[in-house]
This record gives sequence, C-alpha cells and structure tokens, in this order.
Amino acid sequence: MPGLGIVAAVMGVVLTMGKISEPPAILGASIGAALVGTFLGVLLCYGFVGPMAINLEFKVKQKEVYFNVIKTALQHFENSPIVVIEMARREIPSLERPSFKEFEDIKSKWKTKKE
Repeated sequence: MPGLGIVAAVMGVVLTMGKISEPPAILGASIGAALVGTFLGVLLCYGFVGPMAINLEFKVKQKEVYFNVIKTALQHFENSPIVVIEMARREIPSLERPSFKEFEDIKSKWKTKKE
C-alpha cells in the first residue's frame, strides 16, 4: 500500500509537469491530488491492511498450535495412551495447558470408570 501511494505521488507529479505552463492555482490542485494519493496509500497500509494482516496471522498461529498437538499425538501413537496424552499436552501453550495434577485427576477418573 505505501508503494501504491508512492506510485500515485509520482503519477501526480508527472501529470503536474505536463501542466507546468498553467497558473499556480491549477498546479496546486494537481500537486494536492498527488499528495492525497500518497496519504491514502499510507493510511490504507497502516490503518487497515496492516492490522488485518496481523489479526489473520494470529488466527493462523492459533490453528497451527491445534494441529501441532494432533501431530504430536499421532507421532507417539505407538506408545501407551498415557504417554501419547502427555506428549500432546506438552505441545499446548503454557497458558492453556492443563497442569500435571489436572491430568492425573482425569486419568484416575478413567481408571475408576474402567473398573
């Protein structure tokens, strides 16, 4: 987007040079149009496109974490279920990861249901 603003400024200057023999009022309007193009390019970049790109990147990284947990679980599938779950649990980000104690509580509930 800033590049688009620069292209607009250059095109405005080129068009202004074509009107070089015109009075200052017309030249001023032409130069103003070139500056508006530059402003719009910068505004669109830093005001709209940049924040949207950052938001999309954040959403993609969240899904990447989800798929990494699944990938790790599948890679360790040949081990016992407890090992698979523990390896997958380690891939969860620390702020969202259940603690080892929570995992042990859930595991003990599984054992009581089997018996």
